[in-house]
Amino acid sequence: MRARLVLLVIAMVSLVLVAFLIPFALLVRNSAAERAVSKAIVELEAFVPMVATVDTVTLRLAVDRANAARQHQVTVFMPNGQVIGVPAPRTATVQLAMTGRSLTATAPHGREIVVAVAGLDGGTAVIRSFVPDAELQRGVGHAWMIICLLGLGLLTVSVLVAYHLARNLTRPLTAVADVSYRLAQGDLTARAPTDGPAEVRQVSVGLNLLAARIGDLLEAEREMVADLSHRLRTPLTALRIDAESMGGPHDQARLSADLDAVERTIDAIIREARRPASHPAAAVCDAVEVVTERAAFWSVLAEEEGRPMQVLVVRGPLNVKVSRDDLAASVDVLLDNIFTHTPEGCAMDLQLGGRAGGGAVLVMSDAGKGLPDVLALERGRSGSGSTGLGLDIVRRVAIRSGGTVSLGRAPGGGAMIVMELGGPPPMARRRNRHRARKRRFQRSP
Repeated sequence: MRARLVLLVIAMVSLVLVAFLIPFALLVRNSAAERAVSKAIVELEAFVPMVATVDTVTLRLAVDRANAARQHQVTVFMPNGQVIGVPAPRTATVQLAMTGRSLTATAPHGREIVVAVAGLDGGTAVIRSFVPDAELQRGVGHAWMIICLLGLGLLTVSVLVAYHLARNLTRPLTAVADVSYRLAQGDLTARAPTDGPAEVRQVSVGLNLLAARIGDLLEAEREMVADLSHRLRTPLTALRIDAESMGGPHDQARLSADLDAVERTIDAIIREARRPASHPAAAVCDAVEVVTERAAFWSVLAEEEGRPMQVLVVRGPLNVKVSRDDLAASVDVLLDNIFTHTPEGCAMDLQLGGRAGGGAVLVMSDAGKGLPDVLALERGRSGSGSTGLGLDIVRRVAIRSGGTVSLGRAPGGGAMIVMELGGPPPMARRRNRHRARKRRFQRSP
């Protein structure tokens, strides 16, 4: 916008300068020509009394003396045909002046000036002079250069003024745009400055009101999610009482451990829901450690249901740009889908390897019937009666890390889900390597 305003001012000022300077330049040229012609006419008129009163010898001496001292050469055509002064052709202008008319005519390379002296014996005498083009245009080039410099100076000043005004106009708009970008990135504390022109102030006030309204709505949504999550504590308490009333100590311990895990999950949901929105930190975790831990957790259930479970994980660490909780939740979703949607005894395979360019690739497959819907990654889309949110959680975690999720079929005909996770930025990689070395040093005897 700033450049367009400056270009608009340049175009307008240029048109004004052209409309003013070109006629002014022509006026300067005409004035120089008229000044030279007027000077030559005055010089010729000085000879009129002499031509009318003195004899031919005296007139010749006066004309020769004048031609020797002046730039404009003078020629006198007498009525008897005698020519006094510098020889010159008897042009049509001279012939016309013989009739008693004084005039100025354009000639090749200059102007021809003739003055008629009537009342002489024998007719009319003509005094002639010639002004060359160089004399007619003397000083015009210098004047035109000054005019051009003046126009260039005015154009430069107008551009500087236009740039200053455009900057003062667009600076508040740029600030409003920056605030909108910060709001889009999640910084709900950003506010636009309320200065500048009245229209820009209205936009800033409207954007600030919108940001405040968004913050209020998110705050209300977070509190609502926290309240809904807190309601789960009542049935959990009842389940804990029922678990404690069971007869077997082994069953009691197992159910209590499961309830503790659910309660920790609810607490984490409440804390996450009530956390103010801000710029997300660069979360990084070791994928090998998280996947190994979750696979060990689910292997107990797989053993109880008679499911062959093969886990192939590369040697770590293998850092990814995902928080530990998000990656653990994604692995739990993928494994829970297998346990929920495949019969007992169905084999499963979990593989974790490195990704080209940094990151990791997690491949989860089973020997079931495959996914019921190829669009299962869409949020709310499910072909088995579930909420359809699980795979969407996995997809969003992968996308936030810079990776992708794809669906396919395993070699045995079951479902296969490939989750690619992006690697952490260079600073985070160095920080994690330092932490890993520190942990190994603390564990060493």
